[in-house]
Amino acid sequence: MALRKSTKAGVVGVAAAALAATAFVAPAGAASDAPSGHRATQRAMDAAVRAGIPGITAQARDGDGVWKAASGVGDLTSGAPRGKNDKFRVGSITKTFVATVLLQLESEGRLDLDDTVEHHLPGLVRGNGNDGNKITVRQLLNHTSGLFDYLADPEYSRTYMEGDGYLKHRYDTLPPKKHVRVALSHQPLFEPGAKHSYSNTNYVLAGLIVEKAGKRTYEKEVRDRIIGPLGLKHTSNPGNSIHLPRPSSRGYSKLFRSSPDRIDDITEMNGSQGWADGDIISTAGDLTRFYSALLRGKLLPPKQLKAMKTTVAVPGSSTRYGLGISRLRTGCGTTLWGHGGGMIGWLSMAVSTEDGRHQLAYNYNGDWETSHMPKIVDAEYCGTS
Repeated sequence: MALRKSTKAGVVGVAAAALAATAFVAPAGAASDAPSGHRATQRAMDAAVRAGIPGITAQARDGDGVWKAASGVGDLTSGAPRGKNDKFRVGSITKTFVATVLLQLESEGRLDLDDTVEHHLPGLVRGNGNDGNKITVRQLLNHTSGLFDYLADPEYSRTYMEGDGYLKHRYDTLPPKKHVRVALSHQPLFEPGAKHSYSNTNYVLAGLIVEKAGKRTYEKEVRDRIIGPLGLKHTSNPGNSIHLPRPSSRGYSKLFRSSPDRIDDITEMNGSQGWADGDIISTAGDLTRFYSALLRGKLLPPKQLKAMKTTVAVPGSSTRYGLGISRLRTGCGTTLWGHGGGMIGWLSMAVSTEDGRHQLAYNYNGDWETSHMPKIVDAEYCGTS
């Protein structure tokens, strides 16, 4: 699950593609390596906290080793600081995990990227002009299916994402096919393959295809194919649990348009409200290990990694989107691959150089200020803040 731009004042939810597309700010010609000790990155994090985000946790991994950092508070009530090893809801960074599993299944001959959705999920994607016979697995993964994003449905948003509706329903268990039904109550945005439009519906369907092709739950496939082999001991799928495992900080959101300064603690929520489009809980450290392994070819054969990195244009942006991963460029010209993610109360980013040698992942425990997010990335890779 990734949040979209919302009508409620003060809350800016960011879909991963939009987050990655935010303009980077380093001047042309800036140094391509961060200064010793990642001082610029720490300054950029501190600046984001001064701008109003409660706290940030981060980790960078490069040739000099691992750098952990935090800024601000993890609990607005007690004033406890944000932890360097915090677990958090990663939002749409989950999509890279799902795409990796599907590409592994393709390498094993269990599916083809050009299979139709109808082939794997017969009868599911129909109605209002939607047709699973015309949409391929590849088009789900690169968001060219044209399917409506269920999070953009006004009634769904009022009930599960805003104000009193969210506070009343945050503990509800929502099965994946409910999200599909919401999306299919709308006509498609365009013919499949015509262009890119980010839709969380695509990855709900991708998760269902994982289960059909793998003959196991999506959660077991992620655990046995990625989490276990990479030793990601702090990464998990929550199922319908409402709790964040410790260590963790509180998550905060501005839910009410009528009260733009009101901040609610939204730490507890039913994990099923994200599922394969954004349910994973992880740490900055585990995310850097995941993207390093992925881009070094430790999770996918060369053919499938090439397919993952075959991109389409993101309208209105210099960013390009592959299969569950974005390609972006810093202000100083460094090419990065990764994904952003938003959940109510949380904003995250995880990126890596193409050679898999330098990663950065970080998380905000508030969802209403995004202008400093690309500045943190540029600080790490360009030495500016």
